[in-house]
Amino acid sequence: MTGIADIRARNVTFWAQAAPGWIHHADRQDEYGRPLGAAALDWLRPGPGDRILDVGCGCGGTTAELATAVAPTGVVVGLDLDDSMVAAAATRFPSDRHPGLRFTTADIETAGTIAGAPFDAVFSRMALMLLADPVAGCSTIRRALRPGGRMAATVFRDGATSPWMHAVLLGAAPHLGPLPPMPIGDEPGPFAFADSERVIRILTEAGFEAITVQPHDVVLHALDDPGTVAEWLIEIGPAGAAYRDATPPQQAAARAGAARLLARFREPASGYRLTTGIWLITAATAP
Repeated sequence: MTGIADIRARNVTFWAQAAPGWIHHADRQDEYGRPLGAAALDWLRPGPGDRILDVGCGCGGTTAELATAVAPTGVVVGLDLDDSMVAAAATRFPSDRHPGLRFTTADIETAGTIAGAPFDAVFSRMALMLLADPVAGCSTIRRALRPGGRMAATVFRDGATSPWMHAVLLGAAPHLGPLPPMPIGDEPGPFAFADSERVIRILTEAGFEAITVQPHDVVLHALDDPGTVAEWLIEIGPAGAAYRDATPPQQAAARAGAARLLARFREPASGYRLTTGIWLITAATAP
């Protein structure tokens, strides 16, 4: 079986290659992807003065939303593994316009401490299932929280509850070059946290209490533009790097292939409805 260190190195490489797509589509991802984290935001109910850590902040949209909620006296730190996405986040949401907001690059699994700790709460949107060693990562999160601190995170459930993800990959892949290896078993990937009992075991081993894992079904609404929607979903997925390396004709064929399989989620003149199954994970530290 592949060792943790090898998987961690593969993660770093994958996100370095994936980052340009996330940066290119950052505004679109903020708008269309908001339902993916809404349940966690609602549960946390961040308020003025709170200190919050956003784990897996990407290009900073969720971090900025949290910063608005805790203003004017609160602090929010956005943390991500990829330095280029952190740089993009800092450019999109500069500190002179967003007091109390800052971004940092770190591997949550290996970081001994997180600058700004202790935090009142941790938020994470669709990131925990991507950890090579989730117990190590969640242990760092627990240590970054104050006694009685709270965590709310969202992750994908099983693949059957998000069928559009398979449609994008199956439609685009035949027209592109080699893709990165797909996750096996519990290796990091979209559906690594599909088993709710595994999630509870991980958080328990990491030292959390009051753990809950609740199913939510959300819908991502996207505009009625097949080419744009196909490119967005290709570029933020596992085929993103291969798509950017492809020739223009190959890219056009990949978009057309993905759009064809996404057609069942499209309502002409209305747009796309991408049904998505997620878990809302909540937990707390000991008082």
